[in-house]
Amino acid sequence: MTSGSKPRAFRLPPTEAGTPPVAGDETVPQPGIRVVEEPFEIVEAADGTAVPVAPKAGPPWAGLLLSALSGLVLLGIGLATERLIADLFFAAPWLGVVALVLVGLAALALAAIVWREVAGVLRERRIETIRASAANALASRDHTGAKAVVRALLGLYDGRPGIAAAKGRLDALDDAILDVEDRLGIAERELLAPLDRDAKALVAEAAKQVSAVTALSPKAIVDVGFVVFAAARLLRRIAALYGGRPGLLGFLRLARAAVAHLAVTGGMAVGDGLIQGVLGHGLAARLSARLGEGVLNGLMTARFGLAAIAVCRPLPFAGEPAPRLGDVAGELLTRAEKDE
Repeated sequence: MTSGSKPRAFRLPPTEAGTPPVAGDETVPQPGIRVVEEPFEIVEAADGTAVPVAPKAGPPWAGLLLSALSGLVLLGIGLATERLIADLFFAAPWLGVVALVLVGLAALALAAIVWREVAGVLRERRIETIRASAANALASRDHTGAKAVVRALLGLYDGRPGIAAAKGRLDALDDAILDVEDRLGIAERELLAPLDRDAKALVAEAAKQVSAVTALSPKAIVDVGFVVFAAARLLRRIAALYGGRPGLLGFLRLARAAVAHLAVTGGMAVGDGLIQGVLGHGLAARLSARLGEGVLNGLMTARFGLAAIAVCRPLPFAGEPAPRLGDVAGELLTRAEKDE
């Protein structure tokens, strides 16, 4: 019959080997059971890692200000439109009808734009959710979560040409006993490996274009403008390649995430150290004297492209190696070395 008490940890008093305690000797502690505190750290580790609570944010004064100003602007536009339509009806009824039709078309176009923006943001959040779920499944070795991630990934790319064969192979492995890393690695190779190759090709092409244009450009403002244009176009292409359909708001979210990724990984620190890490010290010194402007801009564009791949990809790099700077800027650097 059990007492119903929880199991407790206990320790035995240490005894020296080869010197058994003498019976009746009060100076030698007798073997016994000593109750100690429960190891709460082990219990919490078994239950799962506790997620730290995010600090409570303050009042969103900036958002409130923008919302209030936007509301005032919309009220002003609406009042001005109403007065215009009333004046047109007073001048001639048919002019008022034309104005109403134009307002209806404008409202329809605005609704379509808003719907496209909302759909783009929701699709980005869907990709972010898949990536976060995959990271959690890898960290906790959650087999059920890994299967859900594979199904969500198949749903994301459903309808794409050439996906039927990969879908059939992944469906055949749905009931197979696989590790979390193996299951997600297979999905990564079947679905994302071709997209990764295309994404690296896009980054390499953009880096070469930026390097060539900025090396020949006579004005610094042209360099800055073309680098920004190339980075924005590259981000949109990579997002569309991995299944995103960003509008203006979605593009701004992705751009902020890519810049934040660059800041975290140290990609903003572009200088001689970055070139030396890829080419070596001697060639870096020669490049900085002759081709530094174009090569640095090309390397920065390539680094931004790698950050864009990281934030647009629906799975973290687990089974496949993450692309490195030499993978996307190798041709650029080789050409610069030959020029020297």
